[in-house]
Amino acid sequence: MRLRDRVAIITGAAGGIGRAAALRFALEGAKVAVADLKEEAGQKVADQILSQEGEAIAVGVNVADRSSVDAMILHVLAAWGQIDILVNNAGILRDARLVKMTEEEFDSVIAVNMKGVFNCTQAVAPHMMDRGYGRIVNTSSVVAIYGNFGQTNYIASKSAVIGMTKVWARELGPKGITVNAVAPGFIETEMTAGMPEKIVETMKAKIPLGRMGHPEDIANAYLWLASDEASYVNGIVLSVDGGVTT
Repeated sequence: MRLRDRVAIITGAAGGIGRAAALRFALEGAKVAVADLKEEAGQKVADQILSQEGEAIAVGVNVADRSSVDAMILHVLAAWGQIDILVNNAGILRDARLVKMTEEEFDSVIAVNMKGVFNCTQAVAPHMMDRGYGRIVNTSSVVAIYGNFGQTNYIASKSAVIGMTKVWARELGPKGITVNAVAPGFIETEMTAGMPEKIVETMKAKIPLGRMGHPEDIANAYLWLASDEASYVNGIVLSVDGGVTT
């Protein structure tokens, strides 16, 4: 088991990629804090892990609210006494063209996707520094690399995640903490399920592998970066996109 006795916080873990990561980490021996704004849905994921003889707790959190994040950290420390891994997976979409995007649509995406990553990382870093060990995995996006129509706010936030990842890799590396990012491509999740079929087919046509990714594809990337197999990997952006950015 690659994560035996490790304690992992995974944000946005009630569904989609986060849920897949929580289940995968638990199978590899991690104690998993299933952190999500949707606490009931998060509890179902935690219950599934427990039913498979894993260890998990559900924690309600609004990553955009620092007091909520601080409460989450205290909850996890009270339960297990340490935090080894943070996966900043939580994110939202509020798509609109530049000329039609509202201030609320812009601010809400920045608050969750960018400030939320800052909040969680800043809150957990001192605990990892004290122990001289940590694995932080941030979620960016393939569109942060090449852009996408109607996603000014989303791409601004995901580009910022790449920048913060590289800064923190330099700042925290000397303390025994690696910080890396994963840039998912087009993944089949609740976010994409409501897209018109025509748009989905257009997306697939851009992917050399000819299919959209599965949440497990991203979960596996998170797992590797969180494991000791990637102990000398720091400050990278790992694209998991079927070759879109090739």
